[in-house]
Amino acid sequence: MTRGTRNMLVGEVLGTYLITLFGTGVVATAVLTGAHVGLGQVAAVWWAGVTIAIFVARPLGVAHLNPAVTIAMATLGRFRWSLVAPAILAQLAGAVLAGVTVALAFGSLLDRFLTAKGLGIGAPGSQVAAMVFGEYFPNPAMFGTGPDAHALISPVGATIVEGFGTAILVFAIIRLTDPHAGVPDWLAPILIGLVVATLINLFAPLTQAAWNPARDLGPRLVAWAIGFGDIAIPGPRGEVYIYIVGPILGGISGGLAARALETMSAQEAKEHSR
Repeated sequence: MTRGTRNMLVGEVLGTYLITLFGTGVVATAVLTGAHVGLGQVAAVWWAGVTIAIFVARPLGVAHLNPAVTIAMATLGRFRWSLVAPAILAQLAGAVLAGVTVALAFGSLLDRFLTAKGLGIGAPGSQVAAMVFGEYFPNPAMFGTGPDAHALISPVGATIVEGFGTAILVFAIIRLTDPHAGVPDWLAPILIGLVVATLINLFAPLTQAAWNPARDLGPRLVAWAIGFGDIAIPGPRGEVYIYIVGPILGGISGGLAARALETMSAQEAKEHSR
């Protein structure tokens, strides 16, 4: 393994750790303490977390920090397929470490919250607490966990929403980092963070807005390990699969759309040069 590859993997661990720490940490604070009011405050922390993570990880490598981004870039020929598995494992490791950090930091508050709700850890309905770690649909904090809530969005609908949001995210990442787009190098991470925050404000009521399989699966594994069991994995409605499949398919779609736009732009420029 070359030094460049090692540095890239370190960057993926560190950057994904920061994204997941900020992201799950603000959800924990909002759910367990009520300190944040409304999606706007949660989304603002996500904006900061994504921006900071990219700035920290980018000097070390590619700063994908998301398996959906890594697979999309490999599909477009912009990242070596031989590095996809190591990069995803690094991202997952960072997300697991962040989940452990949140579990240790907020463990007493989590116990208090479950006690106040009259729920045992891993009991039916405890996804209202497990959402601190993994994602559920619709948002349990807003709609609860019963049949009426489940009727609001189906597993297929949740997969489509996660795919659509990730497609927008990957499309935006490619366009914002395109040298021909005219976006200053220092500004791109800030705008990418803003895209994530905007998508959270739009779609978090439906699916909690993951857009990132590592961000969901890593903390979900921690939730499973600390006692949430089937509520965490596979989840009452198969959430562990939905938050992997949706973002990966969406990321590929967004990447292909960005490439199509680049091809159209190149053809138009060629026509104008004649």
